[in-house]
Amino acid sequence: MNVMTVSNPSDADFQSEWLETNGIGGFASSTVTGMNTRRYHGLLMAATKPPAGRMLLLSKLEETLIVNGQRFDLSTNQFHDSLHPRGYQYLTEFRLDPTPVWSWEASGARVVKTLTMPQGENTVVITYEITGPDCSLEIRPLIAFRDFHSTTHANEALDHTVTVEPALASVQPYEGLPRLFFSHNADDLNPTGYWYYGFEYEREKERGLDFTEDLYNPFTLHFSGSKATITASTQSPATTNPPPEPPMGPGLIPALTRAASQFIVNRGELKSVIAGYHWFGDWGRDTMISLPGLTLATGRPEVARNILLAFAGVVDKGMLPNRFPDSGEAPEYNTVDATLWFFEAIRSYAHHTGDLAFVREHLYKTLQEIVDWHIRGTRFNIHVDENGLLICGEGLTWMDARVDSRCITGRSGKPVEIQALWYNALRILQTFAKAFDDAATQKQTGELADRALRSFNKTFWNEQADCLYDTIDPDDSAIRPSQVIAASLHHIMLPLDRTTRMLTTVERELLTPVGLRTLSPQDSCYCPRYEGGPTQRDAAYHQGTVWPWLIGPFITAYMKANGGSPGARDAARHRAQGWLDNFIPHLREAGLGQVSEIFDGDAPHTPRGCIAQAWSVAELLRVAFEDLSEDLTEDPDAQTK
Repeated sequence: MNVMTVSNPSDADFQSEWLETNGIGGFASSTVTGMNTRRYHGLLMAATKPPAGRMLLLSKLEETLIVNGQRFDLSTNQFHDSLHPRGYQYLTEFRLDPTPVWSWEASGARVVKTLTMPQGENTVVITYEITGPDCSLEIRPLIAFRDFHSTTHANEALDHTVTVEPALASVQPYEGLPRLFFSHNADDLNPTGYWYYGFEYEREKERGLDFTEDLYNPFTLHFSGSKATITASTQSPATTNPPPEPPMGPGLIPALTRAASQFIVNRGELKSVIAGYHWFGDWGRDTMISLPGLTLATGRPEVARNILLAFAGVVDKGMLPNRFPDSGEAPEYNTVDATLWFFEAIRSYAHHTGDLAFVREHLYKTLQEIVDWHIRGTRFNIHVDENGLLICGEGLTWMDARVDSRCITGRSGKPVEIQALWYNALRILQTFAKAFDDAATQKQTGELADRALRSFNKTFWNEQADCLYDTIDPDDSAIRPSQVIAASLHHIMLPLDRTTRMLTTVERELLTPVGLRTLSPQDSCYCPRYEGGPTQRDAAYHQGTVWPWLIGPFITAYMKANGGSPGARDAARHRAQGWLDNFIPHLREAGLGQVSEIFDGDAPHTPRGCIAQAWSVAELLRVAFEDLSEDLTEDPDAQTK
């Protein structure tokens, strides 16, 4: 799985993408052939305000191998009417080992290129090993210096100055942006610069976004030795010998364990989670859902602790931030579920580590305050009604896509998973209160949870469809996937018979080899493909599009419902393992070694959205660790009788 051999390159080699990250929000990424097909592709996407403020500084390196005076261009680019040059014709191998490695061969010469990113700094290290008679290498850096959501176009404002020192060159094309340093072992540097015009990015064109760009080449480097090295960095001197990553062994779980590390980033002195690459920042909801799989399932409880501390410090009016903006502004508090997933993340941490002292000292008071705010009411009309269920405004759940300010799946009122998360949060706080001898909180949360449980089972069960309503709305009978959360959390709301019937309906209507659809194909609003411009894509985002992260709660609910005896548990585990194994082919088709954000609702379920999504990876790891690797040992308080 860690090696991908390329011969006679096909369309797949222009589609498959690699990703390297630096632990502070920055990254390098492109296709196997090195042809950039997204505005987010580049060799140094620097996080100037870690983990935000991301800017593409170095887009790519144009590489030419010279053998006996004959020139062989190794790079590949898409322009309006052609591919030029066509370096992919000389590409013989690409592999993740564990970082990206390319091999080219031409006229008896061979070039092996390796890319690494040191952790904790905006640096990329690229080395070339050159073998063959009378060989040399010419490299022309192409810079962009722009926000990662934008594109660059030729302009007169760019400062062409190249500062040259021994084994070092630097540029700062625009005032106020970082200086970029190039350490190198070249024999010669030519400071003459040129604009390269009209690059086209096919993936952006498909998405209905700006897809053309001009890039600037500030200088040219010439190497005559057997080894060439270029280190591009926002600091000088940069780290030229990054620590080696552990090898990515064969199998789904080793690959996903390596993938998990790419989402964990520094936020100040603490940690956070990038929701997805290439364009997401750190989101509260995604972080809390992802925490058990990314950190606890991979043996990194100290990272989980750091993340929980980071988010506890920004709770405001009983709410966790939904999102930290890309430019580093104040966090946005516009979600109802991120705060409730916070409870489950803390419970999972306490369960796996036994570290109740940490919970009591740093988190317990915050959890109490969150519940108090939800009882009396906080932003967006979020409050508990007389039946003990939680009411919220429109567009606050994970199905939050909008078109022209209109929520496609607004789900205002009482969404099903919000009730499950609220009930789970109350039971979690009740359990902590008991452990901490807080009788008043234990009594209050117990009574609220009992009331919510009775109301939920009375009002949410759809007898005709054998499943749960998505919201309490007489006109809404849509079959959606969020209902599985009511049967998958630690403290579940459904009795066993209803859970079994619900899962049968979900499997029939929503299950695919790569996750759950967001709407049944039988529904008149179902969108089979996620494609087109922003409006078309947003309209389909939660109207049938498949989300792989949902396979996690589905498998957990399935194992809870079918784990009554050793024989039944073994059979259920075997079947659930098959659902996980369905993702193995996907690790080679979009983001190599990663799991995409979404897929088309209809077969062949083409991967869409981000090539690497935190909760997609995390939920596969979590269920492998919690549900499939050992016997289920449920807390009796977690089951609804």
